[in-house]
Amino acid sequence: MKITILTLFPKMFEALNESLIGKAIAKGALDIDVVNFRDFSLDKHKRVDDYAFSGGAGLVLTPQPIYDAIQSVLTPDSYVVYMSPKGTPLTQAKVKQISTDIKHLVVICGHYEGLDERVIELCVDEQISVGDFVLTGGEIPAMALVDSVSRYIDGVLHNPESVEDESFSDNLLEYPQYTRPREFMGLKVPEVLLNGNHKAIEQWKQEQKLAETKKYRPDLLDKKD
Repeated sequence: MKITILTLFPKMFEALNESLIGKAIAKGALDIDVVNFRDFSLDKHKRVDDYAFSGGAGLVLTPQPIYDAIQSVLTPDSYVVYMSPKGTPLTQAKVKQISTDIKHLVVICGHYEGLDERVIELCVDEQISVGDFVLTGGEIPAMALVDSVSRYIDGVLHNPESVEDESFSDNLLEYPQYTRPREFMGLKVPEVLLNGNHKAIEQWKQEQKLAETKKYRPDLLDKKD
């Protein structure tokens, strides 16, 4: 998959060169390009913001630099996403759908009071939100989108089965995980995980998934009805 990120702060995405994402980029499983849309500004000072016609506090990103930046990276396979609190909530189902259906993901990171609406109308295929809260910019949401989508791309995870049995894969949270030592600070690993009875272990996992979901995210149980 190819991912192009349009942002005012390219250095923030240097973090993607770390860990599994960085390794996937190095071996060619992922192609991530970061574009500074300030480079496309026709203003002599490279300004990319201006006051809103509606008044009020804050500035709005002007359409020309972002529109031109988008046009410079588009291909027939491109799908343009704008990270916005107004957008579709980012869920595991949405992540999987993007990783499966999209060949070239273009992600726009907003700033200030947001993006001129005309660019959204002209260029954006979908707005995506990472939650009902507001950040200083779209870079952190964009990283969350890129990281979550990348996990479904062949060659990113060491074990592809990791995405099949985890939180939200079936609208349930993942069961608790344990490793050595068998006892820590007086707390022991559940005996069922130590006896080698795979049927009993699978039953325990299902019971724990339901228990964890009921405890932490009971709203997810409603979605299973």
